[in-house]
Amino acid sequence: MFPNPSNLGRPPFPPKDQQQSNFINKLPLNIPPTLLSHQQIVDARFSFQNAAALLSGNLATIPAVTLQPMTYGNGSTVHMSDAPTSFRGRKRLREQSGPHDVKRQRFNSHCPETTVVNQAVPLPEERRYSFPGSVQSPLLHAHYTPDLTGCVPPLQDTLFPEPIETTLPVAKDKLSQQVLDLFQACQQQTCDLNRKELCRTELQREIQRIFPQSRLYLVGSSLNGFGTRSSDGDLCLVVKEEPVNQKTEARHILSLVQKLFSTKLSSYIERPQLIRAKVPIVKFRDKVSCVEFDLNVNNVVGIRNTFLLRTYAYIENRVRPLVLVVKKWASFHEINDASRGTLSSYSLVLMVLHYLQTLPEPILPSLQKNYPESFDPAMQLRLVHRAPCTIPPYFSKNGSSLGDLLIGFFKYYATEFDWSHQMISVREAKAIPRPDGTEWRNKFICVEEPFDGTNTARAVHEKQKFDMIRGEFLKSWQVLREKKDLNCILPLRPAMQKR
Repeated sequence: MFPNPSNLGRPPFPPKDQQQSNFINKLPLNIPPTLLSHQQIVDARFSFQNAAALLSGNLATIPAVTLQPMTYGNGSTVHMSDAPTSFRGRKRLREQSGPHDVKRQRFNSHCPETTVVNQAVPLPEERRYSFPGSVQSPLLHAHYTPDLTGCVPPLQDTLFPEPIETTLPVAKDKLSQQVLDLFQACQQQTCDLNRKELCRTELQREIQRIFPQSRLYLVGSSLNGFGTRSSDGDLCLVVKEEPVNQKTEARHILSLVQKLFSTKLSSYIERPQLIRAKVPIVKFRDKVSCVEFDLNVNNVVGIRNTFLLRTYAYIENRVRPLVLVVKKWASFHEINDASRGTLSSYSLVLMVLHYLQTLPEPILPSLQKNYPESFDPAMQLRLVHRAPCTIPPYFSKNGSSLGDLLIGFFKYYATEFDWSHQMISVREAKAIPRPDGTEWRNKFICVEEPFDGTNTARAVHEKQKFDMIRGEFLKSWQVLREKKDLNCILPLRPAMQKR
């Protein structure tokens, strides 16, 4: 059933996958990677030089970055980022960054009372193949034109797209302004996304030498709108349309990928490790982009929820800043690491969305209820990226400020949500009774995955960790309610330096 590791050119599943398929067999194969020239990187369109300093309020000049040439395995020269090369565990640290190395960006707006910022994470154009199979090869000059009636930023036509103006809520109080400042300092930039995309493109080309029918997807926070400058990259290797046994088949495939990384690609792939979890992954670091990646096999629910979350991120302008500050807060208080028995970033995002859905005057709807055809779990993977472009903005009557929403978020999980009997459901847009299944029994926190219904918070399996998480919600609510100062629960200067 599996290919011989010594025969790297053989398809993984020759009899079955050479038959007709609605997905895999329609995909363009062996697409060369898209690499940036030195000038393209230098000319990236970010107007930092005229921005106001986040912390001091004074104008500052961004120091020039010295780009050091480095090559991927095919010999093409690319350039390393200025990110530090050291990292610990899953979260890469950015302490070497200066306190003012990212300035708040302002652009002229037609509305003088509205803050407008550069769109930090535009969805990449298909020729970059983050979502392979959505269009034919660019050699055939075929392009997909998305529906532009929705509010979610559409696919772009260039590696460095023109800035898309995205309005942010107006901050009329200190706490709300602090939330906005942190968001604008730490949100993922287009250059961060492009570095991950360069690695994905190169790895796809190399992996297709072993699994010619496979495609490699960039998923997770890098594309769902909730990424930061220090976000890791998540990759999903789709080897066939049918499900893959994660305990046997996926592990075997990943062992071949790990061998490829540690031998042929060792010049730019560092420390590849096979992690035998429920969904096994290969963890590695790309020396060129200085990004740490997790690569799984056929965990296609991650592709679907990437676009569901991306839609939530952009249909209401308070969502992204609120999610980012909650993720930063949880990381600072050491409750944002599933490998250590606390909450994953994905669970935290779902918790924020759920809170915004359950307010007396909701700020978010249930997209899966309102647009079932756009988020159909059976939709072909090559089509899922189109759904966000068709969803219009959501106009809520709730005019709460970012500061009030943040305080309310902590209060909800500290005093209102029933952890013992309820499950967080973004799909239903409400708290629902816990199921009786074994996955939910004796679990301290239950967060429903919107597509496959599993518990995304299953890592919290110790009462000590659960009590610590609840305690942080309670303490932060009490302090923030009294002080109305984000620094009291999350020191802003270190958070902005770390990004």
